[in-house]
Amino acid sequence: MLFLTPLSPSSAGRRSLRRCIRCSAVQDLERSPAPRPGASLPPLRAAKRVVLVRHGQSTWNAEGRIQGSSDISVLTPKGESQAETSRQMLLSDSFDACFTSPLARSRRTAEIIWEGRDEELIPDSDLREIDLYSFQGLLKHEGKERYGVLYKQWQKNATNFSIDGHHPVRELWDRAQSCWERILAHEGKSVLVVAHNAVNQALIATSLGLGAEYFRILLQSNCGASVLDFTPQTGGGPPNVCLNRLNQTPNSPVAAGSSGGRKTSKRIILACQGTTHSSSEISLGGMGYAPLNMLGTIQSQKTAEVLLDLKVNSILCSPQVAAVDTATAICEVQEAADCLGADCVPRHVEMKNLLELEIEDVFQAKQKSFGDIIQAGWMGSMEYKTLERLWAQSKDAWQALLNELPDDSESDRVVVAVGHPAIHLALICRCLDLPMEYMLSFHLDDGSISVIDFPDGPKGRGIVRCTNYTAHLGRWSIPITRPTENDEEF
Repeated sequence: MLFLTPLSPSSAGRRSLRRCIRCSAVQDLERSPAPRPGASLPPLRAAKRVVLVRHGQSTWNAEGRIQGSSDISVLTPKGESQAETSRQMLLSDSFDACFTSPLARSRRTAEIIWEGRDEELIPDSDLREIDLYSFQGLLKHEGKERYGVLYKQWQKNATNFSIDGHHPVRELWDRAQSCWERILAHEGKSVLVVAHNAVNQALIATSLGLGAEYFRILLQSNCGASVLDFTPQTGGGPPNVCLNRLNQTPNSPVAAGSSGGRKTSKRIILACQGTTHSSSEISLGGMGYAPLNMLGTIQSQKTAEVLLDLKVNSILCSPQVAAVDTATAICEVQEAADCLGADCVPRHVEMKNLLELEIEDVFQAKQKSFGDIIQAGWMGSMEYKTLERLWAQSKDAWQALLNELPDDSESDRVVVAVGHPAIHLALICRCLDLPMEYMLSFHLDDGSISVIDFPDGPKGRGIVRCTNYTAHLGRWSIPITRPTENDEEF
């Protein structure tokens, strides 16, 4: 049964609260300036897209061994199948080059994906997996037994972890930075990189200007693909960087499993509302009244279907029509799922109206994506203060989502937030503790989902399992990459 209950102060109080938070947020940014995404990257002459793919399941993955940069394990039959799925997914893409780790499990994955293409694979030793020295080859329980405190530091404080006189994560970050020099120097406009879990994390983080403390925060699953777009700046200098999507996996992103090797029972899913009728088709005043169009209705149903792998406990949605319609579809399918058996008991999903997920009409009246509008110059046609207001309210919205997760470690809890991509961009930045300017560094499509796990509960760090996942939309999805032929800009 669907319950629609308010979860917000009055609009007048909300506006006042927003002003206070906005001032505080801006002051915080002035006190603690963050590095600009792409600041350490070489200049570009033309736009470039880089697709990162982790290798398929290996024999040591299956055994639970610590692989590091050892080159003993090979792909399992499941790993070969995952690589074939990736090949099919990327079959129509016009890649100009493929860089690969020289390790067997990664190179074999690259060979499967690259089958039928003329260009030779480009091996790069810096794309090998993280060097873990004495840990390599150990089963996880052997690591605990032999190394005790040292193994615990690897699990809990990997950034400062030291073994055999080395700091593996810091060394990895340096290697990733070196890789970008060669990848971006390649003349191709679309480049495939096939490597490993940790090094792909480091490549994404270093491209965005994020330090080694983000290790294990941006998940990379076997054969998961991540897409980065680089666009040159007018007048030269480091390129603009946008993480178009993170960890698009061959399997469902919400299927049961661990998050970065750790069990988790708390999860927030950011579900972007489906597409809406254009402003020219709306007779009601205000874009917030725009209903889902036919495509948006299909997208909402597809999102509801992919979430059937989970039992959703609560849904928080924007009060705007498209978000409510999308949330209602999710709610109805969730409740129907438990009523298919003969002796079923109906399960109620609480649906709450969260005003802090509401956005202003300027974000609705978009001809292109949010990122497209603001990429050309800071905010482009939008006023900077409009983005500030969105950023300010996202603080309350994020806290409201965290409040839906219990502190205890036992009970499972899945919370779905439904709204416009613009507010979800802000929520992703809130999760990663990034400033407002980083909203430009992520991209979300209508109908997409992003998944955030909390293995340490709502007071711990969120681990981003995926962003902008659209494979569940099937033929109605935006392709994971786009051909660059005759396409000057992404």
